[in-house]
Amino acid sequence: MNTHDAGSAGGTPAAQSPEYRVAHLQDRLASGELGELGVRVEVRGKAVLVTGTVPSARCREDVLSSVREELAGLEVHCDVVLSETSSPDHAEELS
Repeated sequence: MNTHDAGSAGGTPAAQSPEYRVAHLQDRLASGELGELGVRVEVRGKAVLVTGTVPSARCREDVLSSVREELAGLEVHCDVVLSETSSPDHAEELS
């Protein structure tokens, strides 16, 4: 059996190529509630890089949960930051 047959037959995630798994993750992120977010997922050598800015800690956790599920077993580097628009919790001191 060639690898194309294994992928089309729904082979185990670990058996699928990182590129295929990244594409599946991108589709999942784009089709769900997180579709509006500017999250990028790229294969970089033997690792996967996830970058972007999300509006809340909840959104960040949702993205990271999807990443863990889809890319289990791969080396993943995440740089997903928050762009919270809440009020400052203290006064800024200017010199």
